[in-house]
Amino acid sequence: MVTKERFEQGLTLPQYVDRMSVNRDRFVDALDEVTIGPDDAQILERLGGTRRVLVISEDWCGTCLAHVPFVAKLVEGRQDIELRLFPRDANLDLMDQYLKKGRYRSIPVFAFFDEHMNELARFLETRPS
Repeated sequence: MVTKERFEQGLTLPQYVDRMSVNRDRFVDALDEVTIGPDDAQILERLGGTRRVLVISEDWCGTCLAHVPFVAKLVEGRQDIELRLFPRDANLDLMDQYLKKGRYRSIPVFAFFDEHMNELARFLETRPS
Protein backbone atom coordinates (compact mmCIF):
# COMPACT_ATOMS: atom_id res chain seq x y z
CA MET A 1 0.00 0.00 0.00
CA VAL A 2 1.28 3.44 -0.91
CA THR A 3 0.84 6.05 1.80
CA LYS A 4 0.61 9.80 1.28
CA GLU A 5 3.98 10.16 3.04
CA ARG A 6 5.62 7.64 0.70
CA PHE A 7 4.06 9.30 -2.33
CA GLU A 8 5.44 12.68 -1.29
CA GLN A 9 8.97 11.24 -1.28
CA GLY A 10 8.80 10.98 -5.06
CA LEU A 11 10.34 13.45 -7.45
CA THR A 12 8.41 16.20 -9.14
CA LEU A 13 8.78 16.30 -12.91
CA PRO A 14 11.40 19.10 -12.82
CA GLN A 15 13.39 17.19 -10.16
CA TYR A 16 13.22 14.00 -12.24
CA VAL A 17 14.41 15.80 -15.38
CA ASP A 18 17.24 17.50 -13.44
CA ARG A 19 18.49 14.11 -12.23
CA MET A 20 18.33 12.39 -15.61
CA SER A 21 21.66 11.12 -16.90
CA VAL A 22 20.39 9.25 -19.98
CA ASN A 23 17.90 10.41 -22.64
CA ARG A 24 17.36 13.79 -20.99
CA ASP A 25 17.26 15.74 -24.26
CA ARG A 26 15.00 13.15 -25.89
CA PHE A 27 12.68 13.21 -22.85
CA VAL A 28 12.44 17.02 -22.86
CA ASP A 29 11.82 16.99 -26.61
CA ALA A 30 9.08 14.39 -26.15
CA LEU A 31 7.47 16.56 -23.45
CA ASP A 32 7.50 19.51 -25.84
CA GLU A 33 6.01 17.47 -28.69
CA VAL A 34 3.18 15.75 -26.82
CA THR A 35 -0.24 17.23 -27.38
CA ILE A 36 -3.27 16.28 -25.35
CA GLY A 37 -6.53 16.16 -27.28
CA PRO A 38 -10.08 16.24 -25.89
CA ASP A 39 -10.34 12.43 -25.93
CA ASP A 40 -7.04 12.14 -24.07
CA ALA A 41 -8.19 14.59 -21.40
CA GLN A 42 -11.19 12.35 -20.72
CA ILE A 43 -8.88 9.61 -19.40
CA LEU A 44 -8.64 11.28 -16.01
CA GLU A 45 -12.36 12.03 -15.96
CA ARG A 46 -13.15 8.35 -16.52
CA LEU A 47 -10.99 7.46 -13.53
CA GLY A 48 -12.94 9.96 -11.44
CA GLY A 49 -11.36 11.60 -8.44
CA THR A 50 -7.72 11.19 -9.45
CA ARG A 51 -5.62 13.42 -7.20
CA ARG A 52 -2.23 11.72 -7.33
CA VAL A 53 -0.34 9.92 -10.07
CA LEU A 54 2.62 7.75 -9.15
CA VAL A 55 5.08 6.87 -11.91
CA ILE A 56 7.88 4.34 -11.62
CA SER A 57 10.40 4.89 -14.37
CA GLU A 58 14.06 4.97 -15.35
CA ASP A 59 15.67 7.43 -17.73
CA TRP A 60 17.44 4.66 -19.70
CA CYS A 61 14.16 2.87 -20.52
CA GLY A 62 12.85 3.38 -24.04
CA THR A 63 9.32 2.36 -23.10
CA CYS A 64 9.34 4.99 -20.33
CA LEU A 65 10.61 7.55 -22.82
CA ALA A 66 7.64 6.71 -25.03
CA HIS A 67 4.91 6.88 -22.34
CA VAL A 68 5.96 9.02 -19.36
CA PRO A 69 5.87 12.34 -21.27
CA PHE A 70 2.26 11.67 -22.28
CA VAL A 71 1.14 11.10 -18.68
CA ALA A 72 3.15 14.11 -17.51
CA LYS A 73 1.41 16.29 -20.11
CA LEU A 74 -1.95 14.78 -19.18
CA VAL A 75 -1.70 16.18 -15.65
CA GLU A 76 0.27 19.33 -16.50
CA GLY A 77 -1.48 22.45 -15.27
CA ARG A 78 -3.94 20.46 -13.18
CA GLN A 79 -3.72 22.06 -9.75
CA ASP A 80 -5.87 19.27 -8.34
CA ILE A 81 -3.49 16.45 -9.37
CA GLU A 82 0.03 15.76 -8.08
CA LEU A 83 2.53 13.74 -10.11
CA ARG A 84 5.49 12.03 -8.47
CA LEU A 85 8.15 9.98 -10.20
CA PHE A 86 10.18 7.23 -8.60
CA PRO A 87 13.31 5.82 -10.21
CA ARG A 88 12.73 2.07 -10.12
CA ASP A 89 16.20 0.94 -9.12
CA ALA A 90 16.27 3.27 -6.10
CA ASN A 91 12.75 2.31 -4.99
CA LEU A 92 12.54 -1.47 -5.19
CA ASP A 93 10.23 -1.63 -2.18
CA LEU A 94 7.72 0.42 -4.13
CA MET A 95 8.37 -1.37 -7.42
CA ASP A 96 7.70 -4.72 -5.80
CA GLN A 97 4.11 -3.63 -5.14
CA TYR A 98 3.60 -3.39 -8.91
CA LEU A 99 5.28 -6.49 -10.31
CA LYS A 100 4.16 -7.57 -13.75
CA LYS A 101 2.72 -11.08 -13.54
CA GLY A 102 3.83 -11.05 -9.90
CA ARG A 103 7.47 -11.52 -10.94
CA TYR A 104 8.86 -8.83 -13.21
CA ARG A 105 10.00 -5.32 -12.35
CA SER A 106 8.72 -3.97 -15.66
CA ILE A 107 8.47 -0.24 -16.21
CA PRO A 108 6.87 2.17 -16.62
CA VAL A 109 4.24 1.84 -13.92
CA PHE A 110 1.44 4.37 -13.59
CA ALA A 111 -0.81 4.26 -10.51
CA PHE A 112 -3.70 6.66 -10.01
CA PHE A 113 -4.97 7.52 -6.51
CA ASP A 114 -7.78 9.54 -5.01
CA GLU A 115 -7.29 12.08 -2.20
CA HIS A 116 -7.29 9.27 0.42
CA MET A 117 -4.63 7.24 -1.43
CA ASN A 118 -7.15 4.66 -2.59
CA GLU A 119 -5.82 3.24 -5.83
CA LEU A 120 -8.21 3.91 -8.71
CA ALA A 121 -6.24 2.29 -11.53
CA ARG A 122 -2.83 1.06 -12.54
CA PHE A 123 -1.16 0.62 -15.86
CA LEU A 124 1.96 -1.47 -16.22
CA GLU A 125 4.42 -1.82 -19.06
CA THR A 126 2.67 -3.78 -21.80
CA ARG A 127 5.45 -5.08 -24.02
CA PRO A 128 5.87 -8.86 -24.03
CA SER A 129 8.25 -10.07 -21.34
